[in-house]
Amino acid sequence: MVGPPPLQGLKVLEFAGLAPGPFAGLLLADAGAKVLRIDRYTPGVPAPTPDMLTRRKSSIAVDLKSPDGVRLIKDLAKKADIIIDPFRPGVLEKLGLGPEILCAINPRLIYGRMTGFRRDGRYAPMAGHDINYLAVSGVLSLLGRSDEKPHPPINILADFAGGGATLFQGILLAVISREKTGKGQVVEANMVDGASYLATFPRQILKTPVGDHPRGENLLDGGSPYYDTYETKDGKYMAVGALEPQFYAALIKGLGLGDQNWEKRRLDREVWPEMRRQFEEIFKSKTRSEWEKVFDGTDACCTPVLEYSELETDAGREGDQRPAVTLRETPCLAISEKAADPSIHGQGSGVPGGGYVGQLLSPGEGAEDALSNWFGWTKGKDFYIENGGVVLKPKSKI
Repeated sequence: MVGPPPLQGLKVLEFAGLAPGPFAGLLLADAGAKVLRIDRYTPGVPAPTPDMLTRRKSSIAVDLKSPDGVRLIKDLAKKADIIIDPFRPGVLEKLGLGPEILCAINPRLIYGRMTGFRRDGRYAPMAGHDINYLAVSGVLSLLGRSDEKPHPPINILADFAGGGATLFQGILLAVISREKTGKGQVVEANMVDGASYLATFPRQILKTPVGDHPRGENLLDGGSPYYDTYETKDGKYMAVGALEPQFYAALIKGLGLGDQNWEKRRLDREVWPEMRRQFEEIFKSKTRSEWEKVFDGTDACCTPVLEYSELETDAGREGDQRPAVTLRETPCLAISEKAADPSIHGQGSGVPGGGYVGQLLSPGEGAEDALSNWFGWTKGKDFYIENGGVVLKPKSKI
Protein backbone atom coordinates (compact mmCIF):
# COMPACT_ATOMS: atom_id res chain seq x y z
CA MET A 1 0.00 0.00 0.00
CA VAL A 2 1.53 3.28 -1.11
CA GLY A 3 0.94 6.71 0.35
CA PRO A 4 -0.26 9.84 -1.46
CA PRO A 5 2.06 11.44 -4.05
CA PRO A 6 4.79 13.65 -2.55
CA LEU A 7 3.40 17.06 -3.52
CA GLN A 8 -0.26 16.37 -2.81
CA GLY A 9 -1.92 19.40 -1.28
CA LEU A 10 0.26 22.01 -2.97
CA LYS A 11 -1.59 24.55 -5.10
CA VAL A 12 0.18 26.02 -8.13
CA LEU A 13 -0.81 28.99 -10.26
CA GLU A 14 0.90 28.70 -13.63
CA PHE A 15 0.73 31.70 -15.93
CA ALA A 16 0.30 30.30 -19.43
CA GLY A 17 3.43 30.04 -21.54
CA LEU A 18 5.24 27.55 -23.74
CA ALA A 19 7.87 24.87 -23.08
CA PRO A 20 9.87 25.56 -19.86
CA GLY A 21 7.15 27.10 -17.68
CA PRO A 22 4.52 24.48 -18.52
CA PHE A 23 7.13 21.74 -18.10
CA ALA A 24 7.84 22.90 -14.54
CA GLY A 25 4.09 22.84 -13.93
CA LEU A 26 3.88 19.36 -15.45
CA LEU A 27 6.58 18.05 -13.12
CA LEU A 28 4.70 19.49 -10.16
CA ALA A 29 1.38 18.04 -11.36
CA ASP A 30 2.89 14.59 -11.93
CA ALA A 31 4.12 14.68 -8.34
CA GLY A 32 0.59 15.35 -7.06
CA ALA A 33 0.35 19.15 -6.91
CA LYS A 34 -2.80 20.81 -8.22
CA VAL A 35 -1.92 23.13 -11.09
CA LEU A 36 -4.26 25.86 -12.31
CA ARG A 37 -3.14 27.51 -15.53
CA ILE A 38 -3.96 31.20 -15.90
CA ASP A 39 -4.81 31.91 -19.53
CA ARG A 40 -5.26 35.27 -21.14
CA TYR A 41 -8.90 36.16 -21.61
CA THR A 42 -10.01 36.48 -25.21
CA PRO A 43 -13.65 37.29 -26.06
CA GLY A 44 -15.66 34.59 -27.78
CA VAL A 45 -15.22 30.82 -27.76
CA PRO A 46 -11.74 30.06 -26.35
CA ALA A 47 -9.60 27.78 -28.51
CA PRO A 48 -6.98 25.43 -27.06
CA THR A 49 -3.51 26.92 -26.80
CA PRO A 50 -0.47 25.25 -28.45
CA ASP A 51 0.73 24.08 -25.02
CA MET A 52 0.55 20.27 -24.82
CA LEU A 53 2.18 19.90 -21.38
CA THR A 54 -1.18 20.09 -19.67
CA ARG A 55 -1.87 16.71 -18.09
CA ARG A 56 -3.69 16.93 -14.76
CA LYS A 57 -4.04 20.73 -15.08
CA SER A 58 -7.09 22.98 -15.10
CA SER A 59 -7.42 26.46 -16.59
CA ILE A 60 -9.06 29.78 -15.91
CA ALA A 61 -9.23 32.64 -18.39
CA VAL A 62 -8.53 36.03 -16.85
CA ASP A 63 -8.32 39.55 -18.25
CA LEU A 64 -5.03 40.55 -16.64
CA LYS A 65 -5.29 44.09 -18.00
CA SER A 66 -8.46 44.81 -16.05
CA PRO A 67 -8.63 45.75 -12.35
CA ASP A 68 -11.06 42.88 -11.77
CA GLY A 69 -8.62 40.42 -13.32
CA VAL A 70 -5.75 41.66 -11.18
CA ARG A 71 -7.95 41.45 -8.08
CA LEU A 72 -8.82 37.86 -8.97
CA ILE A 73 -5.16 36.84 -9.21
CA LYS A 74 -4.41 38.50 -5.88
CA ASP A 75 -7.24 36.57 -4.24
CA LEU A 76 -5.99 33.32 -5.75
CA ALA A 77 -2.47 34.08 -4.58
CA LYS A 78 -3.65 34.33 -0.99
CA LYS A 79 -4.23 30.57 -0.91
CA ALA A 80 -1.67 29.40 -3.45
CA ASP A 81 1.65 27.78 -2.56
CA ILE A 82 3.51 28.36 -5.82
CA ILE A 83 3.37 30.73 -8.78
CA ILE A 84 5.09 30.09 -12.11
CA ASP A 85 5.94 33.26 -14.05
CA PRO A 86 7.20 32.45 -17.58
CA PHE A 87 7.38 36.03 -18.87
CA ARG A 88 10.25 38.36 -19.63
CA PRO A 89 11.44 40.50 -16.72
CA GLY A 90 8.96 43.17 -15.70
CA VAL A 91 5.79 41.87 -17.38
CA LEU A 92 3.90 40.86 -14.25
CA GLU A 93 5.36 43.78 -12.31
CA LYS A 94 3.74 46.18 -14.79
CA LEU A 95 0.40 44.47 -14.15
CA GLY A 96 0.79 44.92 -10.40
CA LEU A 97 1.36 41.20 -9.89
CA GLY A 98 5.09 41.12 -9.17
CA PRO A 99 6.60 39.22 -6.23
CA GLU A 100 6.87 42.31 -4.03
CA ILE A 101 3.06 42.55 -4.10
CA LEU A 102 1.94 38.92 -4.14
CA CYS A 103 4.51 37.75 -1.57
CA ALA A 104 3.36 40.55 0.73
CA ILE A 105 -0.21 39.28 0.39
CA ASN A 106 0.91 35.71 1.10
CA PRO A 107 4.29 35.43 2.88
CA ARG A 108 4.32 31.64 2.34
CA LEU A 109 4.09 32.03 -1.42
CA ILE A 110 6.90 30.59 -3.54
CA TYR A 111 7.19 32.84 -6.59
CA GLY A 112 8.97 30.95 -9.38
CA ARG A 113 10.26 33.01 -12.31
CA MET A 114 11.59 31.56 -15.57
CA THR A 115 13.50 33.59 -18.14
CA GLY A 116 15.69 32.66 -21.08
CA PHE A 117 18.59 35.04 -20.49
CA ARG A 118 19.95 36.24 -17.16
CA ARG A 119 17.82 38.92 -15.55
CA ASP A 120 20.92 41.00 -14.83
CA GLY A 121 22.72 40.31 -18.11
CA ARG A 122 23.20 42.15 -21.39
CA TYR A 123 20.56 40.06 -23.18
CA ALA A 124 17.86 40.42 -20.50
CA PRO A 125 15.34 42.46 -22.56
CA MET A 126 15.82 40.42 -25.75
CA ALA A 127 13.68 37.65 -27.19
CA GLY A 128 15.28 34.28 -27.66
CA HIS A 129 14.81 30.54 -28.02
CA ASP A 130 16.61 27.40 -26.89
CA ILE A 131 19.34 27.80 -29.54
CA ASN A 132 20.09 31.36 -28.39
CA TYR A 133 20.36 30.43 -24.72
CA LEU A 134 22.68 27.53 -25.59
CA ALA A 135 24.73 29.87 -27.78
CA VAL A 136 25.50 32.48 -25.13
CA SER A 137 25.95 29.88 -22.39
CA GLY A 138 28.84 28.29 -24.29
CA VAL A 139 27.12 24.90 -24.49
CA LEU A 140 26.33 25.16 -28.20
CA SER A 141 30.04 25.52 -29.00
CA LEU A 142 30.51 21.93 -27.75
CA LEU A 143 27.88 20.34 -29.97
CA GLY A 144 28.56 19.17 -33.52
CA ARG A 145 30.88 17.17 -35.71
CA SER A 146 34.48 18.04 -36.50
CA ASP A 147 34.88 20.71 -39.19
CA GLU A 148 31.14 21.41 -39.14
CA LYS A 149 29.18 24.29 -37.64
CA PRO A 150 27.77 23.95 -34.12
CA HIS A 151 24.57 21.94 -34.27
CA PRO A 152 21.75 22.42 -31.76
CA PRO A 153 19.80 19.41 -30.53
CA ILE A 154 16.02 19.61 -30.45
CA ASN A 155 15.06 21.98 -27.63
CA ILE A 156 15.88 19.66 -24.75
CA LEU A 157 18.93 21.27 -23.16
CA ALA A 158 17.85 24.86 -22.53
CA ASP A 159 14.05 24.81 -22.57
CA PHE A 160 13.49 21.65 -20.61
CA ALA A 161 16.65 20.53 -18.77
CA GLY A 162 18.20 23.93 -18.12
CA GLY A 163 14.84 25.69 -17.91
CA GLY A 164 11.74 23.86 -16.70
CA ALA A 165 13.49 21.09 -14.77
CA THR A 166 15.85 23.59 -13.15
CA LEU A 167 12.96 25.81 -12.06
CA PHE A 168 11.24 22.71 -10.66
CA GLN A 169 14.36 21.94 -8.63
CA GLY A 170 14.46 25.49 -7.31
CA ILE A 171 10.81 25.34 -6.31
CA LEU A 172 11.37 22.10 -4.42
CA LEU A 173 14.33 23.66 -2.59
CA ALA A 174 12.09 26.58 -1.62
CA VAL A 175 9.41 24.16 -0.39
CA ILE A 176 11.99 22.47 1.84
CA SER A 177 13.21 25.84 3.08
CA ARG A 178 9.65 26.92 3.84
CA GLU A 179 9.24 23.90 6.11
CA LYS A 180 12.04 25.33 8.25
CA THR A 181 11.32 29.05 8.08
CA GLY A 182 7.59 29.22 7.44
CA LYS A 183 8.23 31.69 4.64
CA GLY A 184 8.17 31.46 0.89
CA GLN A 185 10.61 33.22 -1.40
CA VAL A 186 11.31 34.23 -4.98
CA VAL A 187 12.90 31.48 -7.08
CA GLU A 188 14.60 32.67 -10.25
CA ALA A 189 15.81 30.35 -12.99
CA ASN A 190 17.14 31.17 -16.42
CA MET A 191 17.99 28.86 -19.28
CA VAL A 192 21.48 30.23 -19.83
CA ASP A 193 22.69 29.43 -16.32
CA GLY A 194 20.66 26.21 -16.22
CA ALA A 195 22.23 24.91 -19.43
CA SER A 196 25.70 26.04 -18.34
CA TYR A 197 25.33 24.26 -15.01
CA LEU A 198 24.40 21.05 -16.83
CA ALA A 199 27.62 21.43 -18.82
CA THR A 200 29.84 21.59 -15.72
CA PHE A 201 31.72 18.38 -16.56
CA PRO A 202 32.03 18.99 -20.33
CA ARG A 203 33.31 22.51 -19.60
CA GLN A 204 35.91 21.30 -17.13
CA ILE A 205 37.30 18.55 -19.37
CA LEU A 206 38.15 21.17 -21.99
CA LYS A 207 41.35 21.65 -19.99
CA THR A 208 42.18 17.94 -19.84
CA PRO A 209 43.29 15.38 -22.47
CA VAL A 210 39.72 14.04 -22.54
CA GLY A 211 38.36 17.21 -24.14
CA ASP A 212 41.17 19.55 -25.18
CA HIS A 213 40.89 18.94 -28.93
CA PRO A 214 38.60 20.86 -31.29
CA ARG A 215 34.86 20.15 -31.27
CA GLY A 216 34.05 16.68 -32.57
CA GLU A 217 37.56 15.32 -32.11
CA ASN A 218 37.41 14.27 -28.47
CA LEU A 219 36.63 11.09 -26.59
CA LEU A 220 33.01 11.93 -25.77
CA ASP A 221 31.84 14.17 -28.61
CA GLY A 222 32.03 11.82 -31.57
CA GLY A 223 35.77 11.99 -32.13
CA SER A 224 36.40 8.52 -30.75
CA PRO A 225 35.31 5.57 -32.94
CA TYR A 226 34.18 3.64 -29.87
CA TYR A 227 31.85 6.39 -28.66
CA ASP A 228 29.64 7.00 -31.67
CA THR A 229 26.71 5.66 -33.69
CA TYR A 230 26.93 3.36 -36.69
CA GLU A 231 24.52 2.66 -39.52
CA THR A 232 23.40 -0.93 -39.99
CA LYS A 233 22.48 -2.91 -43.09
CA ASP A 234 18.80 -1.93 -42.83
CA GLY A 235 19.46 1.80 -42.46
CA LYS A 236 19.04 1.84 -38.69
CA TYR A 237 21.71 2.55 -36.09
CA MET A 238 23.65 1.09 -33.20
CA ALA A 239 25.14 3.20 -30.40
CA VAL A 240 28.62 2.38 -29.14
CA GLY A 241 30.02 3.62 -25.82
CA ALA A 242 32.80 1.14 -25.05
CA LEU A 243 35.13 3.48 -23.17
CA GLU A 244 36.69 1.20 -20.57
CA PRO A 245 39.17 -1.48 -21.70
CA GLN A 246 37.03 -4.45 -20.64
CA PHE A 247 34.02 -3.03 -22.46
CA TYR A 248 36.10 -2.25 -25.53
CA ALA A 249 37.39 -5.83 -25.55
CA ALA A 250 33.80 -7.12 -25.52
CA LEU A 251 32.92 -4.79 -28.41
CA ILE A 252 35.89 -5.92 -30.50
CA LYS A 253 35.02 -9.56 -29.83
CA GLY A 254 31.43 -9.04 -30.96
CA LEU A 255 32.58 -7.29 -34.12
CA GLY A 256 35.03 -10.09 -34.92
CA LEU A 257 38.04 -7.79 -34.78
CA GLY A 258 40.02 -9.51 -32.05
CA ASP A 259 43.02 -9.98 -34.32
CA GLN A 260 43.77 -6.27 -34.72
CA ASN A 261 45.54 -5.80 -31.36
CA TRP A 262 43.54 -2.60 -30.95
CA GLU A 263 42.83 -3.25 -27.30
CA LYS A 264 46.28 -1.93 -26.41
CA ARG A 265 46.08 0.98 -28.86
CA ARG A 266 42.52 2.18 -28.35
CA LEU A 267 43.75 5.53 -26.97
CA ASP A 268 46.11 6.06 -29.90
CA ARG A 269 44.48 8.68 -32.09
CA GLU A 270 46.62 7.62 -35.03
CA VAL A 271 44.63 4.40 -35.40
CA TRP A 272 41.20 6.00 -34.87
CA PRO A 273 40.50 6.71 -38.58
CA GLU A 274 41.18 3.11 -39.63
CA MET A 275 39.33 1.78 -36.60
CA ARG A 276 36.29 3.89 -37.51
CA ARG A 277 36.45 2.78 -41.14
CA GLN A 278 36.37 -0.86 -40.16
CA PHE A 279 33.62 -0.30 -37.59
CA GLU A 280 31.48 1.40 -40.25
CA GLU A 281 32.06 -1.40 -42.74
CA ILE A 282 31.31 -4.19 -40.28
CA PHE A 283 28.18 -2.61 -38.77
CA LYS A 284 26.72 -2.30 -42.29
CA SER A 285 27.14 -6.04 -42.77
CA LYS A 286 24.22 -6.91 -40.46
CA THR A 287 20.81 -5.52 -39.64
CA ARG A 288 20.17 -3.80 -36.36
CA SER A 289 18.23 -6.76 -35.01
CA GLU A 290 21.11 -9.07 -35.94
CA TRP A 291 23.54 -6.85 -34.03
CA GLU A 292 21.19 -6.87 -31.06
CA LYS A 293 21.43 -10.64 -30.97
CA VAL A 294 25.22 -10.30 -30.91
CA PHE A 295 25.45 -7.70 -28.15
CA ASP A 296 22.39 -8.16 -25.94
CA GLY A 297 23.46 -9.46 -22.54
CA THR A 298 27.12 -8.43 -23.03
CA ASP A 299 29.19 -5.61 -21.54
CA ALA A 300 30.14 -4.21 -24.94
CA CYS A 301 28.11 -1.04 -24.34
CA CYS A 302 26.53 -1.49 -27.76
CA THR A 303 22.77 -0.91 -28.00
CA PRO A 304 20.17 -0.16 -30.65
CA VAL A 305 19.15 3.42 -31.38
CA LEU A 306 15.41 3.07 -30.84
CA GLU A 307 12.82 5.41 -32.29
CA TYR A 308 9.76 6.58 -30.39
CA SER A 309 7.46 4.95 -32.94
CA GLU A 310 8.93 1.60 -31.90
CA LEU A 311 8.83 2.35 -28.21
CA GLU A 312 5.19 3.36 -28.39
CA THR A 313 3.96 0.27 -30.21
CA ASP A 314 6.31 -2.58 -29.29
CA ALA A 315 5.77 -3.72 -25.70
CA GLY A 316 9.03 -5.64 -25.79
CA ARG A 317 10.97 -2.39 -26.20
CA GLU A 318 10.08 -1.15 -22.68
CA GLY A 319 8.72 2.13 -23.99
CA ASP A 320 6.06 2.61 -21.33
CA GLN A 321 6.52 6.10 -19.94
CA ARG A 322 7.13 6.24 -16.20
CA PRO A 323 7.75 8.93 -13.58
CA ALA A 324 11.30 10.26 -13.81
CA VAL A 325 12.14 8.91 -10.36
CA THR A 326 10.79 6.01 -8.33
CA LEU A 327 9.57 6.82 -4.83
CA ARG A 328 8.73 3.46 -3.33
CA GLU A 329 6.55 4.76 -0.49
CA THR A 330 4.95 7.86 -2.03
CA PRO A 331 5.22 7.43 -5.80
CA CYS A 332 4.35 10.10 -8.32
CA LEU A 333 1.31 9.72 -10.54
CA ALA A 334 1.27 7.19 -13.36
CA ILE A 335 1.71 8.24 -16.98
CA SER A 336 1.05 4.95 -18.75
CA GLU A 337 -2.54 3.72 -18.76
CA LYS A 338 -1.16 0.19 -18.33
CA ALA A 339 0.64 0.96 -15.08
CA ALA A 340 0.55 -2.14 -12.89
CA ASP A 341 2.87 -1.64 -9.89
CA PRO A 342 2.32 1.82 -8.32
CA SER A 343 5.74 1.84 -6.66
CA ILE A 344 7.42 1.39 -10.05
CA HIS A 345 5.05 2.69 -12.70
CA GLY A 346 3.43 5.45 -10.63
CA GLN A 347 0.05 5.45 -8.96
CA GLY A 348 -3.33 6.10 -10.49
CA SER A 349 -4.83 5.31 -13.86
CA GLY A 350 -2.34 7.09 -16.11
CA VAL A 351 -3.22 9.59 -18.81
CA PRO A 352 -4.68 9.24 -22.32
CA GLY A 353 -1.92 8.56 -24.81
CA GLY A 354 0.45 7.29 -22.14
CA GLY A 355 2.83 10.24 -22.51
CA TYR A 356 3.13 9.89 -26.29
CA VAL A 357 0.23 12.20 -27.13
CA GLY A 358 0.01 15.75 -25.84
CA GLN A 359 -3.26 16.98 -24.39
CA LEU A 360 -4.53 20.42 -25.31
CA LEU A 361 -6.30 22.51 -22.69
CA SER A 362 -8.82 25.18 -23.60
CA PRO A 363 -8.76 28.42 -21.61
CA GLY A 364 -11.32 28.05 -18.82
CA GLU A 365 -11.45 24.26 -19.00
CA GLY A 366 -12.04 22.87 -15.52
CA ALA A 367 -12.23 26.35 -13.99
CA GLU A 368 -15.41 25.90 -11.95
CA ASP A 369 -14.28 22.63 -10.35
CA ALA A 370 -10.82 24.00 -9.60
CA LEU A 371 -12.11 27.18 -7.95
CA SER A 372 -14.59 25.15 -5.92
CA ASN A 373 -12.13 22.46 -4.82
CA TRP A 374 -9.19 24.75 -4.25
CA PHE A 375 -10.74 27.80 -2.70
CA GLY A 376 -14.29 26.86 -1.80
CA TRP A 377 -15.67 29.38 -4.26
CA THR A 378 -19.13 28.90 -5.73
CA LYS A 379 -20.21 30.11 -9.13
CA GLY A 380 -22.81 32.82 -8.73
CA LYS A 381 -21.90 33.50 -5.12
CA ASP A 382 -18.18 34.24 -5.38
CA PHE A 383 -17.56 34.55 -9.12
CA TYR A 384 -19.25 34.46 -12.46
CA ILE A 385 -18.09 33.61 -15.96
CA GLU A 386 -18.47 36.27 -18.60
CA ASN A 387 -17.70 35.33 -22.22
CA GLY A 388 -15.47 32.53 -20.97
CA GLY A 389 -13.52 34.68 -18.50
CA VAL A 390 -13.68 34.37 -14.71
CA VAL A 391 -14.71 37.51 -12.84
CA LEU A 392 -14.89 37.85 -9.05
CA LYS A 393 -18.11 39.24 -7.68
CA PRO A 394 -17.71 42.47 -5.70
CA LYS A 395 -17.42 41.82 -2.01
CA SER A 396 -20.07 43.22 0.24
CA LYS A 397 -18.92 46.18 2.29
CA ILE A 398 -21.37 45.43 5.08
